[in-house]
Amino acid sequence: MMLQDEIWITLCGFSQHREFDHEFHETSNSYIFRLQVAGTSEAELNGTSISLQPGHLLLVRPGDRYRLRVHADGTSAAGSSDFYVFCQGPWIDRWWGQGDRPRKSRIADMSRIETIWNQLVLEHRRLEGGSSDISRLLLQTLCKMLDRAVAETPVRVSPSTIGAARMKQYIEEHATLPIRLEDVAAHAGLSVSRSVHLFKAHYGLSIIQYVNRVRLSIALEWMNNSSIPLEQIAETSGFGSYTYFRRVFHAHYGMPPGAYRKQR
Repeated sequence: MMLQDEIWITLCGFSQHREFDHEFHETSNSYIFRLQVAGTSEAELNGTSISLQPGHLLLVRPGDRYRLRVHADGTSAAGSSDFYVFCQGPWIDRWWGQGDRPRKSRIADMSRIETIWNQLVLEHRRLEGGSSDISRLLLQTLCKMLDRAVAETPVRVSPSTIGAARMKQYIEEHATLPIRLEDVAAHAGLSVSRSVHLFKAHYGLSIIQYVNRVRLSIALEWMNNSSIPLEQIAETSGFGSYTYFRRVFHAHYGMPPGAYRKQR
């Protein structure tokens, strides 16, 4: 590994607090990433008070004066829950300098971020000694996914925005499996009729159209990079039958999949 890719993780975990008040002098040499998962908290950054709610990402750079407060108000059993990581190194320096880094931003759908962050926490906690290479790659992935999540979150985040994002993620994760409208709606906690309207309003496609777009993308990868029979590609990419795959493919690309493959 080259020196420019080095990353050092000093603290990493998931915390829950009912009462907490601490000024982090530990930040003198470290970047801090903190994702508010549940409840509320209040940060003080260089003398400025910042209120944090679920979905808020707080970024602290070396040298910042940072204080975190959590006060029990009886509204949540946990008070406040968050993921955090303290890190430093040449790679993090370069990542931070690649663009404007607002200290507080909002993430509409945290589920993928939480998955990567949790893997990073588990690797860091391994008593027998976690792999520094795995931790480094996980943190680099987390940084890139944070960039994407922040960029994809609208300026104004509403429950409908979060619901649409959750449906979109569910489709992308389950595209190769049978998908029912009821399952997509349930993942977002919505009725089928509401989910159908909401998804179309946010993305300009129906749920089924988006499912097929994702499946076509998967099918094209197999068609362009393998000699697997088209019937098997149809099944592997989630279409179920070649007849349906052929109909959707022809409608989208103006030719049947067999003709497309012969052009390669």
